Amino acid sequence: MVGELGRVTGTVGPGLVGEVMVKVRGGAEAFLAYAVEPGGRLERGTVVVIVEYQPPRTVYVAPAYG
Repeated sequence: MVGELGRVTGTVGPGLVGEVMVKVRGGAEAFLAYAVEPGGRLERGTVVVIVEYQPPRTVYVAPAYG
């Protein structure tokens, strides 16, 4: 899971529990998402990389590009 790319479908930011869609087993699944950078904000549509995974459905993400 760590290192996989996903797309933000629910804004990730301070005080928010965001959502990221990740391709898994030939489909796409939603994961709860938090920004790895304290105070970071990632808007819907942003492509992100998973930096940390906490089972069963929580990921910490950073922007994949830029």
